[in-house]
Amino acid sequence: MRKTALINLGCAKNLVDSEVMLGYLYKKGYKISTDLDQADIIIINTCGFIKEARKESESAIRKAVKAKLRDKSQKMVIAAGCYVERCRNELKAKFPDVDRWTGVKDFNHIEDIITGRSFPKSDRCYLYDHKSPRYLSTPPSWAYIKISEGCSHKCSFCAIPLIKGDYRSRPIHSIVHEASLLADKGINEINIVSQDSTYYGRDLGLKNGLASLLQELIQIKKIKWIRILYAYPEEINDSLLEMISEPNICSYMDCPFQHSNRTILNRMKRGMDGNQALRLMDKMRKKIPDIALRTTVIVGFPGEEKKQFEELKNFIRSAQFDHLGAFAYSREKNTECYGLGDPVDYKTKTNRLREIMDIQSDISSEKNRKYLGRRMEVIVEGRLEEDPSLLVGRTQYQAPEVDGLVYIDLKKDQKEAAKKIQTFKITGCDDYDLYGEQTT
Repeated sequence: MRKTALINLGCAKNLVDSEVMLGYLYKKGYKISTDLDQADIIIINTCGFIKEARKESESAIRKAVKAKLRDKSQKMVIAAGCYVERCRNELKAKFPDVDRWTGVKDFNHIEDIITGRSFPKSDRCYLYDHKSPRYLSTPPSWAYIKISEGCSHKCSFCAIPLIKGDYRSRPIHSIVHEASLLADKGINEINIVSQDSTYYGRDLGLKNGLASLLQELIQIKKIKWIRILYAYPEEINDSLLEMISEPNICSYMDCPFQHSNRTILNRMKRGMDGNQALRLMDKMRKKIPDIALRTTVIVGFPGEEKKQFEELKNFIRSAQFDHLGAFAYSREKNTECYGLGDPVDYKTKTNRLREIMDIQSDISSEKNRKYLGRRMEVIVEGRLEEDPSLLVGRTQYQAPEVDGLVYIDLKKDQKEAAKKIQTFKITGCDDYDLYGEQTT
């Protein structure tokens, strides 16, 4: 029986594609391994979004090739995904020891790619459905569901539409069917992922498509938490906020504002400026008082002088986000803003990135203090590998993989409960994580 190991890079949407590839192979009798040296086949699902992601992808390919060359038996290395879709010829020249190459269009034919059998090639990005097998790699309490593929926005800095094409939504019935299957497997939390969740259904002729989808998903009683990731700020309306106030939809919203300065946003081809964003957040907080807000910002975009950067810092201080991710601008070929050059030097970008994260660290620390002494529901992911006396989990205000965690100290005489969502008392915190204990 052939063993397959897969290295996944990039976003949660990539992870779903990786799980689908593994699902097809597992269904065909392949064994799944996490050990590159023990595997007969190594698949790298690459990310080609920005320069740092491409570096990480190349490092992973290099690691897989080294494992192949160490092995006296015939080990196969397959590079797949966004980076391959975007730069296949350059990568082929750089890594001649990679055996197979596939982009983002044929994940469902991964076994044919391995065996060398011919198959009908697709002309668009692969989008799975509820019939597609998945080999879940997340903890047994939660999973991602990808509701669409591609993007129809024209942000000037972004290469995703070039790689993935226009936005395509899965039908509501397919998503609901998949969620039901996951619930039957014991999944308590689903995390909705898309390049823009709020655009969902527009290509299907649906008005308020995401709200309509959520209305169907909340009927699945075994699903306790439903989380929306990546909501385009301009598309957040009253009907969506009404749905988010439902009990089993997490009081959480991920809104990538990218910047606050109007001139920079115009160059980015993004909509809301800082003042508009603050008004939207005020509206969300009035409707859902306990909502946790996450955003992403880009520093060092062409034209960002000290004045514009100071405006961004002041916006972050005013917004008081619960969670924030920041990236240095990466100049991407064939994007609309490529012609603007890359005038902000690396050192300045790095310093600005550090300043932003220092501001957010103070905000997050203060936000976490309000949970001290409270009894809170936590979805348990399992025991901490480095210290099995600690359980690891998250509150509804923490998204998987990008936000903080809750660490639960198990006393010597306490046993781990079977329930996946449990109530714990929060006894400590730091900048990003919470600490708790079991309650009697």
